[in-house]
Amino acid sequence: MKEQKKKVARSERKVAETPALEFCGREVRELGVGVGTMLGACFVDGRGLNTLARHFISALEPMASNDGISASPTAASDSVFNHLVRAPEDPILGVTVAFNKDPSPVKLNLGVGAYRTEEGKPLVLNVVRKVEQQLINDLSRNKEYIPIVGLADFNKLSAKLIFGADSPAIQENRVTTVQCLSGTGSLRVGGEFLAKHYHHRTIYLPTPTWGNHHKVFNLAGLSVKTYRYYAPATRGLDFEGLLEDLGAAPSGSIILLHACAHNPTGVDPTLEQWEQIRQLIRLKALLPFFDSAYQASLFCGFASGSLDADAQPVRLFVADGGELLLAQSYAKNLGLYGERVGALSIVCKSPDVASRVESQLKLVIRPMFSSPPIHGASIVAAILKDGDLFNEWTIELKAMADRIISMRQQLFDALQSRGTPGDWSHIIKQIGMFTFTGLNAEQVSFMTNEYHIYMTSDGRISMAGLSSKTVPHLADAIHAAVTGGA
Repeated sequence: MKEQKKKVARSERKVAETPALEFCGREVRELGVGVGTMLGACFVDGRGLNTLARHFISALEPMASNDGISASPTAASDSVFNHLVRAPEDPILGVTVAFNKDPSPVKLNLGVGAYRTEEGKPLVLNVVRKVEQQLINDLSRNKEYIPIVGLADFNKLSAKLIFGADSPAIQENRVTTVQCLSGTGSLRVGGEFLAKHYHHRTIYLPTPTWGNHHKVFNLAGLSVKTYRYYAPATRGLDFEGLLEDLGAAPSGSIILLHACAHNPTGVDPTLEQWEQIRQLIRLKALLPFFDSAYQASLFCGFASGSLDADAQPVRLFVADGGELLLAQSYAKNLGLYGERVGALSIVCKSPDVASRVESQLKLVIRPMFSSPPIHGASIVAAILKDGDLFNEWTIELKAMADRIISMRQQLFDALQSRGTPGDWSHIIKQIGMFTFTGLNAEQVSFMTNEYHIYMTSDGRISMAGLSSKTVPHLADAIHAAVTGGA
């Protein structure tokens, strides 16, 4: 045995000393195979060194000429994706794409659904910056994965914010809350959960609604239908049409409801109307799914000055003991747009059901995004659980709300002073980030082409994108569009 090992070692040295085999030996080693293993035994058996070398060289030469990679059968032909057509821009986000390409110095973007300062700049709340600094200074923090359902404090505090700290559903442990990727992710997780586990797979959306709702729920596996909501003639709520359509919906249908500051119209039911909607939904055994993108924000209840008032419609449905789903977003009310912070809460009949629901939500989330991001949720949790930080947040929100209210009044006054035909009082009656102007697609196109003002084709404008300096320009454009410019 020892003698054989010596012969193998001598063979390896001989390979290294033979010019014809230097390339071969190197390639064999790069393949991770010992020369002694592959060659030694052959030499011991008396096989010719040069003959074996020729075999290795002939086998390795094709690999060397192509760096070890064989050509793809499709390399010389068209792409396997060549059949694809170019997808259209998103109708909302595409507005910003078009705006960015416009070189005009007077261009104005009123399509973006984000708050802007008087100078037209994005705003990071001071309270957010303060908390972020605290998080940075805390050297005990790490970047480990968080649980599938998210941060426990964030979930608990989010439920209390929308349902109330004294909510019977929370006190009885009938609520399960999971952290999701902002409002969109919360809707998608809820939609997929319902498609898998709810007996009725049709969801009714208001007409109009946020442009992404249809896509989110269709891709989640639900069938989408609509119910009447907005009355163009009055630029207000079509309450009779709403009740009639919900009354005709099959028992068990899912009903999407905007918790407050309806997007895109800014038209909300009164509290008395909400009560009638609640009674009808419970009578018909329909399942309410609230989209709360604006709760506790300037775009909703700061018209009334009360955080609790923002959530009152939702709390009506919780108080009757029935079940519901609710998607929350912290994009608008804390300015955490890019942090993608949101939550899905499901109010159930019992703690046991809530626990089982959460177990199934984990199975939806795990293959979707595995676990949510930690940073934005940590900011939210820190603000919601600290009284001083919470108060600072509400003060900043009030300042933002005052500016939005001022923009509404200034635009209304500017149109009045120009004698623009029509009743524009809906501008100061509607609430939320957006105003549904009533302008048609032709008028919107005219304003874009002639005045470089960008908005969605349905005439929705973001009041947060206006400033005292740009209100006159917008008023001139609206006046021209309405009086025959378009």
